[in-house]
Amino acid sequence: MQRIRILNVDVDNVRQSDLLTNACGKRIIVPINVDVLMKFQQDAELYRLIQARRGDICICLDSQIIKAVAAIVLGKRFVEKISGSDLLPAFYRHYAHDYDMRIFLLGAMGGVARRAMERINHKVERNIVTDALSPSYGFENRPQECADIVGRINASGATMLVVGVGAPKQEKWIFRYADQLPNVRLFLAAGATIDFEAGNAPRAPVFISAWGFEWLYRLLHEPRRLAKRYLIDNVPFFWLAVKQRLGAYRDPFAAQEAS
Repeated sequence: MQRIRILNVDVDNVRQSDLLTNACGKRIIVPINVDVLMKFQQDAELYRLIQARRGDICICLDSQIIKAVAAIVLGKRFVEKISGSDLLPAFYRHYAHDYDMRIFLLGAMGGVARRAMERINHKVERNIVTDALSPSYGFENRPQECADIVGRINASGATMLVVGVGAPKQEKWIFRYADQLPNVRLFLAAGATIDFEAGNAPRAPVFISAWGFEWLYRLLHEPRRLAKRYLIDNVPFFWLAVKQRLGAYRDPFAAQEAS
């Protein structure tokens, strides 16, 4: 499988259809957008965790902006943008009649995950989602709560775990606890997907997403929460891409890995 290196992340150049049929042969799917990519420039723990598990992970492209910059600035062409928010419905529709596919939803605010579970099961016309949990704020820092969550996931019989608690929290939680979930064959870092499935947050219309302006749609709906992310934190990506093209980009954590 071809990978395209964007800054310090190797992104799998893969189609959604391939993910649905074999998940790239990997256990963990991490859709990456500009926000997640920028976190890889700043978060040494996230960088180390993903490098340690690289053989288990399919990092797919969830950004028309990165796709365009890769083509125009770097001369690299991705075959398809794969929206993280489209992947979950694609999976549960594809596996609607495969009773070995059982999903656990972990994320969103109180009660939202349960509502998403009910709506998904209604669409699929079976209980493909076996259980759902909205964890407490800061749960990732409480070992006992995490142990209880691991126990609940194992007890549910789930073979797919969808974690939607925001990046990089969701990725870190998956990397830390995947080995304690032996029945789960597939993990998806899902961002706001659970909120979308519950009807708790609006998705951008398809044509807006296709043109790469879903970020603007979300910004207009949640300006106080997202303005800093989109208008300040993510802007350096464009300059870093130019530096990569010129051969001047340096992985901020490469020296640590070498040592």
